[in-house]
Amino acid sequence: MEELYTQINKKIYYLTVCIVITIMVMGLFVGNNYIGWHDTGFVLHSLLVAILTVCLLLYPKYVTHLLRTIIIIFAFCYFYTIFFLYPGIGSNFIFLCFIPAIAILFFDSKLFYFSIVINSVLITFTFIYIKLFDDESAYFYIKEDLLGNVVNFIGSQALICFIFYLTYGRMKKQQLYYEQVKQSERLRTTGQLAAAVAHEIRNPLTVVKGFLQLYENDEAYNIDAKRHFRLMIDELNIAEEVLSQFLSIAKPNKNEETETVNVRSALQSVADLLKSYGLYRNNKIELNVEEDIYIEANNMEIKQLLVNILKNAIEASKIGDPIMVTAGTKKNFVEIKVIDFGDGMTEEELKSLGTPFYSLKSKGTGLGMMICFNIAAKYKGTIEFQSAKGKGTTVTIRFP
Repeated sequence: MEELYTQINKKIYYLTVCIVITIMVMGLFVGNNYIGWHDTGFVLHSLLVAILTVCLLLYPKYVTHLLRTIIIIFAFCYFYTIFFLYPGIGSNFIFLCFIPAIAILFFDSKLFYFSIVINSVLITFTFIYIKLFDDESAYFYIKEDLLGNVVNFIGSQALICFIFYLTYGRMKKQQLYYEQVKQSERLRTTGQLAAAVAHEIRNPLTVVKGFLQLYENDEAYNIDAKRHFRLMIDELNIAEEVLSQFLSIAKPNKNEETETVNVRSALQSVADLLKSYGLYRNNKIELNVEEDIYIEANNMEIKQLLVNILKNAIEASKIGDPIMVTAGTKKNFVEIKVIDFGDGMTEEELKSLGTPFYSLKSKGTGLGMMICFNIAAKYKGTIEFQSAKGKGTTVTIRFP
């Protein structure tokens, strides 16, 4: 389905681009009094049409911010060139007003702001040139009502900005919805997998573990053998813990009774629990929590979520760095922030958080963060990450 959607989009894109290229070529040859390779204006016009054609045709293969910027820059060059080459054509001024609209098609906010600023600067110099140096009145349609055209330009830019904010906001909502769908699909897939195999794996593990415990207590075996038995039992315990995490995702108890959880008490309890773990690496947990903030949830699950987040923050931190934890209310939400000053994560790593078996730890399963997302969603909460490589990570947890 996704491949078909992409193919349809490309077909529409190339059809639209072919129409645009046809119009540019017609503008180059149809009714053009400057036709001739000896004319510098015609050569420049032809060169810009050729460059824009190549860029537009290559874009689907190289969808990058750099190529988008190049297309916008040459679009400015093209429209301002034809504006000054053919001064008698009044419609060219309209094209100048709507050049930033091209950036809207790319859904690139930085490029849009760049286009608005550049266009405002260029049109200002254009009006100054027409006012001071247009002695032949080639731009009489602008010069006769310069103030009116300035107002029209400002109005057009305001209209473009309004359209951009509407479309960009809608795209952001669709992106958020897509991320939620992906997360739900991850949970559903992992749940199906866990429900299918966890029970069948757990039974033989229990049998093997029972015999190993029996052999461990048997006097017939020497100390070395018993040490090996203990090692195998410990590894089986780890396997059982992973299975338990699977089952908590596969069969979440949605009917579990909720209670009023004191956020300050919960955070203090978790901080006390992990205090010794942090001191091992000289990482101190610093709490700054408002009084009297509460959420409706299961106390044990909220503590499980906080333990996972704080433990990750400690493990990501450098030796001696503090872990900052704040909590307060913001717009009818309880907002908890866990800040570490560790190595941070790239944008690609952030997108993969919560994916089964994806972990930045050498022995991690990736299920801990998945469970955190599951608990947050269960109580209509959210977990957001802000991070940059080398600048640490901020985890923001919100509950109603």
